[in-house]
Order: sequence, then C-alpha cells, then structure tokens
Amino acid sequence: MATHTGNDGVVKIGANQVAEVRSFTLNQTADTVEDTTMGDTARTFKPTLSSADISLEVYWDETDTTGQVALGVRSEVTLDLYPEGDDSGDTKYSVPAIVTGFSINTSFDGMVEASITAQATGAITTSTV
Repeated sequence: MATHTGNDGVVKIGANQVAEVRSFTLNQTADTVEDTTMGDTARTFKPTLSSADISLEVYWDETDTTGQVALGVRSEVTLDLYPEGDDSGDTKYSVPAIVTGFSINTSFDGMVEASITAQATGAITTSTV
C-alpha cells in the first residue's frame, strides 16, 4: 500500500503549473434516488448525478499570469490535479471547471494568501501521467 506526502502535489491549467500552491481539495459527491418498492424490507437506492468542487490555497502571486491570474471568477478552465506529483505513473485528475470564487487574505505578520474555488462542470477523468 502506497502513501504520499502533500508537498509533491501539483496543479496545472493545461501545460502551465499554478504557482505557489499550498494545498488543494477535490471533493466529489453523488446524488441518489430511492427505488424502494412494496415488499422490500430495507430502503434501496440508485446512483444518479455526480458533482465535484475544487478549492486551492495559494500564496498570492500576481505575476503568475498563466496560473493564478487565469483563475479569475467566471473563468472556464480544465484543472489538472496531481496529488502525488506529475512524474510518470502518478495519478492525475482532469476537472473541467468554472471558477466560482477568488479571495485574498493578508495580515501584518503573514504572507498574502489567496483562496480559489471552482465547480466541476462535466465528468472528471482519472488517469496516470
């Protein structure tokens, strides 16, 4: 059984790596519909539609024009998420998405950070590099 450390993770938009990523989350869910009928002794369900959302935490970098700047609200992008890195054989999730949020946080004693959220629009493709 393999385990991995988070510092190997990578986020890309096409061939362009998003700079200064601190963390990312891919959250996938599926809806269900009940198909229980008379005579059943337990409720039963069938899967229906799936959905996903993505969040990125980054150190803000306004010079990252092909990464962070390309993730403006309402942008339609395909995010490629590599939880274990982008070397040959590593897992890759390709997510067509619409950016739904971009916020910047700063404090006098810390780094300027940004949080980016996106809603998947379509199926997620899982493959290896």
